[in-house]
Order: sequence, then C-alpha cells, then structure tokens
Amino acid sequence: MRKISKFFVAGFLITSGIFSCTAAYQAQKVQYNDYRIATGAKQDSSILVLLKPYSDSLSKSMNDIVAVSETDLEKKQPEGSLGNFLADAMLAMAEKSYAVHVDAAFINSGGIRLPSLPSGNITRGKVFELSPFDNLLVIQKINGKTLQGFLDHVASKGGWPCAGVSMQIKDKKAINVKIGGAALNESTVYTVANNDYVANGGDDCIMLRAIPQVSNGYIFRDAIFDYLSELKKQGKKISAKTENRVSNAE
Repeated sequence: MRKISKFFVAGFLITSGIFSCTAAYQAQKVQYNDYRIATGAKQDSSILVLLKPYSDSLSKSMNDIVAVSETDLEKKQPEGSLGNFLADAMLAMAEKSYAVHVDAAFINSGGIRLPSLPSGNITRGKVFELSPFDNLLVIQKINGKTLQGFLDHVASKGGWPCAGVSMQIKDKKAINVKIGGAALNESTVYTVANNDYVANGGDDCIMLRAIPQVSNGYIFRDAIFDYLSELKKQGKKISAKTENRVSNAE
C-alpha cells in the first residue's frame, strides 16, 4: 500500500483552496514518484509558514470529539468489543443506506488498524486511525451454502467481527451457525453487508468474488461517523461488549 506524504496532502489542500472558486478540473494523468527523504533534512521555514493555516485547520478537525465510549474497546479473536462495535455500525448503516433488511455484517480483522480504543472521548482522528482505508460498504445476496463456506474461511482465520450472526469454531470450521437467531439454511438467500475489499475476494475470500454487489459508493469509515452521529443524537455512548457471537467450541 502506497503511503501518502504530508507534502502531497499539503499540496492537495493548497491546490483545493486556490481552485475551489473556479472551474472544476479533472486530472488526465497521474504519475507517482518515490523520494527518499533523510530524517535530518532541514525544514524550510517559508514552507512551514505557508502550510500552517492548513495544518492547523486539519488538526482542529481531527481533534473534534465524535463519540464517548463507556468502556475500553479491544480487538480480539475470536471476538472482541471493538469488532462488535464496528460490525454493529456496519449492519445498522447498511440497512439505513440501502433501505433493506440486512441479515449479517462482517469485518475482516485486518481492516481494523488499532488494537484498542480507550474509554472516554473518541476523536475524529482516532476513527481515521482505526479505519484508514477508503473501503466501500456493499451488500450481497448470498445463499446459505456459500455463506457457510465463507464462515468456514472466517473460522480458519480465527474468527472475524460480525453482527446478526452467532457461531462456534471447531477444527477451523464454523459450526452451530445462526443467522438472526435461526439455524443457517443452505437454501436460504441472505443479505450480507461487507466491505468491498472482502466482497471482491480480498483476504482469500474467493467464494464471494463472483457474487454481484450492490454499492452506492458509501465509504465504511463514513458509515462509522454516521453511526456515531446517530448515537449522539440519541444521547447514547458506545457500549459494545462481547456477546458470544463467535466462540471456540470446547
């Protein structure tokens, strides 16, 4: 994955400011070059002065408090409170965005980029650290047989965050699977929310690759912000906990 340098971000902000009130332009060609920058390179004070208004504005936005958590949230396998919070957000906002009932939602563990979130205030910047990728929230219609294969894959990975689902892991397979409290039926077609990386076969989810996706361009990180906004409107705090959604069979 290519890192975006601070110089690129600053340049983008400056360019956006210069042309924001003029005609819209579309890039015809994008070219990338990698440059090695010595850690001891001298800073250019004139550039720092030029960038300061933009960096100050960005810092202010990233420090905005977007939610409050009642407890520490942790990323764990087979199940953790941080993953449950994010899966709940995905399911709720998928239903709202697509105006359909969603049976289940999944998040690949690798897509969660922080090991934990502390109790207390959660800033906008912390959500960006948690979910830095611009993955889209998509839905797919998946028959029970294929869904079982997907869940077996999830089990082989040690368990992923999910909502609307409960299952146990035994011998790296998913057993006792329930969707919405009912046993998984191989002939039933389920509406499943996922990010487009996984839906496109990422993280070895090749069983999902050929299944059509419904996408409206909704970035999952934006869905998290929208979910937090809904909680705030209701006067609620983040209160996710482990609920035996995914457990290891004895």
